[in-house]
Amino acid sequence: MPKKICLAYSGGLDTSVALTWLAETYRCPVVCFVGDVGQGAGELRGIEEKALASGAAEVHVADLRKAFVTDYLWPMLRAGAVYEGRYLLGTSIARPCLGKAQVEAALERGADALAHGCTGKGNDQVRFERAYAALAPDLEVIAPWRIWDLRSREDLLAYAAKRRIPVEASAEKIYSRDRNLWHISHEGGALEDPANAPPEEVWVLTRSAKEAPDEPASVEIGFEAGSPVSLDGRRRDAVSLLEELNVRAGEHGVGRVDLVENRLVGIKSRGCYETPGGTVLAEAHRALEELVLDRDTRHAKDSLAQRYAEVVYDGAWFTPLREALDAFVKKTQERVTGSVRVRLFKGSATAVERRSPFTLHAPAFATFGADAVYDQRHAEGFIRLLSLPARIAAKGPSPAPEAPPELRARSRRAPVPF
Repeated sequence: MPKKICLAYSGGLDTSVALTWLAETYRCPVVCFVGDVGQGAGELRGIEEKALASGAAEVHVADLRKAFVTDYLWPMLRAGAVYEGRYLLGTSIARPCLGKAQVEAALERGADALAHGCTGKGNDQVRFERAYAALAPDLEVIAPWRIWDLRSREDLLAYAAKRRIPVEASAEKIYSRDRNLWHISHEGGALEDPANAPPEEVWVLTRSAKEAPDEPASVEIGFEAGSPVSLDGRRRDAVSLLEELNVRAGEHGVGRVDLVENRLVGIKSRGCYETPGGTVLAEAHRALEELVLDRDTRHAKDSLAQRYAEVVYDGAWFTPLREALDAFVKKTQERVTGSVRVRLFKGSATAVERRSPFTLHAPAFATFGADAVYDQRHAEGFIRLLSLPARIAAKGPSPAPEAPPELRARSRRAPVPF
């Protein structure tokens, strides 16, 4: 039996019930760890009092916003990681950041067990527990959703009502949401049926395209070695840059995704995601790479971007594979420096201007006008060599040449024993 448990606590329905359940079940102190990754003052206001009133022995709140952006979001952005072509991994990338900080808090406070409120059907249980395994393999892991006899959100609401646990969720408002500086996700309720269009009430960070301004706006993102460093020509710290970009892109309806994704555990799930600032940054970063990466490097990086996305989605952040991928990405980003202007309009974010001191785009070669640097006759030999396998295949198989007489005579001799 554990002597002290450190619970990853958000104050939402799952962790609020988990806190009381852990205290009642294990009869030991429960330390609540709260990681601020930019979920907003509304979610964090009064969270310590709420946890203490629900049975916590102590509460530790850590400001992880800077570390979250610079140590997790920016590496993922540089890698170009997008899961299944559309998901910008907002929930996934926060878990290793939170898991690492939770482990540190548990060890500092002498806890011998770690706990989380993730369901047994979701991806987050894997992400948290892979972080625990990599960073504190000797600590016991308790996952209430895999132990208790509560089987649904309705069961949790009834449990909370019986024990007077304060929760904001209700039978009428039962969306499961996760918010941080990068995005907010929405699951559950009417969204569980992919045949239902998302109700407009679901969205909280972005305007609908219909209500967005009728005139486009633009933002200019400055990059150094693949990381965003400025907004509209002014250097900004990572957190404030992303916060402002979220507001400005959200006003123009940028960043909405309605996705049926393949969970790691083998279930398809439908989620709606809002990633306004991240959508703009991903578009700008891609546009800058188009300018400065050579063809082979860019294609190799694109192929590994999908693998990087799977590493993040699967919770494999603290692994040699992620470190190796980061080493590759770091090399590719050495010249991803410059600025990109992105136009925001009615839900779209489109790169329209790109500049870099390391550009590989040479107008003297690319022009359709007259030039003095490219001899177009040279293309003939290049094309003939490039298409040689196709021309050989088109001619069909050639008859094998007849062997010379001396070789034919030699082949009739008896084989020499070894």
